[in-house]
Amino acid sequence: SCYLYFDIKPLAMNTILANKIISDERSGAITGLFTTNTTGIVYRVEDDWGDSYIFAGAPTDNWLYFANYYWRIIRINGDGSIRLIYSGNKQSGPSEIGENTQIGTSPFNEQNTDNAYVGYMYGSIGASSYASTHTNTNNSSVKILLDNWYLDNLLQYAQYISTEAGFCNDRNLLDESDDLWSSDTKLGYGDNETAYGIYKRLVEQNHGPKKEQIPSLKCVRSNDLFTVDKSSKGNHDLVYPIGLITGDEVVLAGSFFGNNSNSYYLYTNQSYWTMTPFIYDYAWSRVLMLNENGGLNYQMVNNGSGVRPVINLSADVSLSGTGTMSDPYVVEGAE
Repeated sequence: SCYLYFDIKPLAMNTILANKIISDERSGAITGLFTTNTTGIVYRVEDDWGDSYIFAGAPTDNWLYFANYYWRIIRINGDGSIRLIYSGNKQSGPSEIGENTQIGTSPFNEQNTDNAYVGYMYGSIGASSYASTHTNTNNSSVKILLDNWYLDNLLQYAQYISTEAGFCNDRNLLDESDDLWSSDTKLGYGDNETAYGIYKRLVEQNHGPKKEQIPSLKCVRSNDLFTVDKSSKGNHDLVYPIGLITGDEVVLAGSFFGNNSNSYYLYTNQSYWTMTPFIYDYAWSRVLMLNENGGLNYQMVNNGSGVRPVINLSADVSLSGTGTMSDPYVVEGAE
């Protein structure tokens, strides 16, 4: 007799979800800050690929070490890839607060006097149509920084990074029937005052926070889902598969628009950018950011804020470790 032995390694999502409680409690309306110690729990929310499993509150088991950097796991994407946000380097060690949680600071865009500048990439300045304004022709300042950082630090680890998952820069306009902001032209080009998609999900009237906020992990427009050309979805306009966290992910992780908190895992005592457009008003483009008090707020794009890279590990990587700060998950082969 002869025997065949197969060394079958579990997919990363299976390692992370092992012995976890899966809850659906964050799949609907969010009614306030979420700061509970949620170690051992993940929350199921649907994204563009299927069921996503998101970390929220104050977990201690979503640390990961990859490519000489420390990361926090934001969520398992619907395609099984693992979404990470930067949280320290090998020299400084894992960092929860302070400047070591980011790679530097940057304006989102150098200019802010056109609707185009809410874009991670953008089109023509002074255009007379939404389509021309929001074509993906020019790189934002923050995208240039992230692309260069990827080229210098992650390109050699590209085999472990997903080319399927994407990053949503939601430039969708409000419906004609929405009357949440009296100045909203619903045009989205030139210097026309405009509210963007997340406004409806988080805002009640004239920039005031809703009592029930409804974040989404789905990207309404394919043109706003930034992916590389190997992905089955999105705009295929990225050269490198790197981006930023979204405002929706921040709310799902424990924030609440209009409130500060230092008690959930995305708080760093620093201000840093999300990838989510908010409004164009008073001749200023504004994008959502986390302020130094842990609150989700909106910022003029030409102001400097911290930059925390977000990447997605491939679904088929193998992990060791337990996910704690002292024993983070480690991508096997890319230690």
